[in-house]
Amino acid sequence: MVPLFYVDDLAAALDFYTRTLDFELAPWDSPDDIVVSLLRGDVELMLTTLPTDQRAQVNAILMVENVDALFEGWRGRGLDQSDRSQSPVHLGPLDQTWGTREFYVTDPAGNTLRLVQRRS
Repeated sequence: MVPLFYVDDLAAALDFYTRTLDFELAPWDSPDDIVVSLLRGDVELMLTTLPTDQRAQVNAILMVENVDALFEGWRGRGLDQSDRSQSPVHLGPLDQTWGTREFYVTDPAGNTLRLVQRRS
């Protein structure tokens, strides 16, 4: 399953996902396309500028092995979510009562990636 996120500014979204979150533009796509695929290891997501494809402010859960390392790596690449101080799970990984460790990242269009690690 590949999430499809609507963005109103593809250049800003590509900058955020590639520079901050370490995704790469798929080799079959161009930054000038209206729909693009982004890759990060085994994870793929798509961005679209077609409003009929999707609405902004969608959430997607990405299962990962080490949320702490991922958060620190992205923070080192410039991730700044200090404007989301009302949401502790945006400010760093938290242990949830349902047995996961999570943090959230919201892109410039309002779409949220929920990074989830199952605890053993």
